Amino acid sequence: MLFIQDDLYKEYVTMMMNIVILCMILCISLSFWIISITASTYYGILRPISPWRWLVSVLTPIFIISHAIKKKSLDNSGALGGLLVGFILTIANYSFFSALLTFFIVSSKLTKWKGEVKRRYDSEYKEGGQRNWVQVFCNGGVPAELALLYMIENGPGEIPIDFSKEYTASWMCLSLLGALSCSAGDTWASEIGPVLSRSAPRLITTLEKVPIGTNGGITPIGVISSLLGGTSVGVAYFVTQLIFVHDLEIAAPQWPIVVYGGVAGLLGSLIDSYLGAVMQYSGYDETTGKVVNHPTKEAKFICGKPILDNNAVNLFSSILIALLLPTATWNFWPRV
Repeated sequence: MLFIQDDLYKEYVTMMMNIVILCMILCISLSFWIISITASTYYGILRPISPWRWLVSVLTPIFIISHAIKKKSLDNSGALGGLLVGFILTIANYSFFSALLTFFIVSSKLTKWKGEVKRRYDSEYKEGGQRNWVQVFCNGGVPAELALLYMIENGPGEIPIDFSKEYTASWMCLSLLGALSCSAGDTWASEIGPVLSRSAPRLITTLEKVPIGTNGGITPIGVISSLLGGTSVGVAYFVTQLIFVHDLEIAAPQWPIVVYGGVAGLLGSLIDSYLGAVMQYSGYDETTGKVVNHPTKEAKFICGKPILDNNAVNLFSSILIALLLPTATWNFWPRV
């Protein structure tokens, strides 16, 4: 009887916490709307956020995150972080949100895919691939910050990527897209490559064969998967542009967005692998037959130093892609 009361108490506390979190999200999102209206009225520097856009930006992330919790793709802290990131990207630009949504849905599916195989070589494999707030912000923190800067510069709304007319806004859009494509490319490579590759991975720094699960190990299938992962995010962004952006016929061509996403996914995955090989510890534990990420007495050293963990490597990779790739792309982007 006592156990039943404890379970009911825990369910009650969880329900109350969810209600509190929901109220907080609504208050934060409403504050964005009020600030936008005030700035537009008194300063004329921002376009006001319409009530419908605000409503979509609140309800859509809540619906998706609720579904993700049921599927155990996120824990409670990850859900809170996901709501905040999802709201910011949605209210800023629907293309931002579609890119984020594509990355999240496909990556969550891939993380759960072939879980019984991944459990054999991954010492840190988590059942269901639940993401916490740290993982959410390492993958979505840079895009969220860029989305806020985009709103300050341009206001909420969708625009064509056109360096000749909107250089700063276009740079921010490609920077955000690059960060998400980088995360998608790395996820696709790490989730597909080790499972489908028939040959052992090779360390990116020396090309020596290493055990499956080694940080910095790459395979041909993994490299191709990273290209496809980034491309999937680019396609989502491009399709949303076609649906919501007006006057595309007088803007620069938007199809390079797809190519840009693929390149960002590929380069981001390679940068991630290099950082993993150099700044993450990898050792082979002969007692378990798995690669471990921390030095132990039983682990035989493979490569790297215990400086960064996987989340930090993902964050640094997305930052590098977000900062460098848009500037390099500017010279090649078509002009009207």
